[in-house]
Amino acid sequence: MSNAISRAKEAAGQAAAELIKEGMLVGLGTGSTAHYFIKALGQRCREGLQIQAIASSEHSAVLAQEQKIPLLPANQVSYLDITIDGADQIDSQKRMIKGGGGALLREKILAFISKEMVVIIDSSKIVEQFGSFPLPVEIIPFAYQATIKKLDTFGYKGKLREKEGSPYVSDNGNYIFDVSLSGPCSTPEEDNQKIQSIPGVVETGFFSGLAGRVLIGFPDGRVEIRS
Repeated sequence: MSNAISRAKEAAGQAAAELIKEGMLVGLGTGSTAHYFIKALGQRCREGLQIQAIASSEHSAVLAQEQKIPLLPANQVSYLDITIDGADQIDSQKRMIKGGGGALLREKILAFISKEMVVIIDSSKIVEQFGSFPLPVEIIPFAYQATIKKLDTFGYKGKLREKEGSPYVSDNGNYIFDVSLSGPCSTPEEDNQKIQSIPGVVETGFFSGLAGRVLIGFPDGRVEIRS
């Protein structure tokens, strides 16, 4: 990651931390930009901000604990005031592709139960159409080759995500199949519906109708907020 991109991500993360108010229940996203947000939020908590949070991944939970952010067990929460999370790509309609970090299912659950999902990105994540970034699809391990074969039959080719030569395993114990979108994806809602109709598919990384404010960080430290 270049220094310019890092500065943009950090600026967005720090700006998002300033949105958190006393007593809020906060969803913590996963990924490089969310990393900066969690660190900035931790600083505010150490300075006296009283909140409680839910992490969307084990990685974010560990970071939150290191930053002294109070975490609640996920099963004790039915709603959140706000979730702050990044995106791999986002378009002008605030539709997103997420899941590059492998936490798409938990991220979508937290976004869905939140009063607002605030998206934090660097400016390179903005796209006119999807297609250049793979669409992560979480699938169960049982008969996963059959699920992949059916995805291929439906026209969704790609590859099983791996880690050190073995299938990557999500925090939910599932696999992730990264679909290579063939050319510009102009009908993501339709693609999402087709993919989710396949037994064995748990969730996709396509997020629609969930984003509220979008905080866009730039290399010069400027942050633009889009409602």
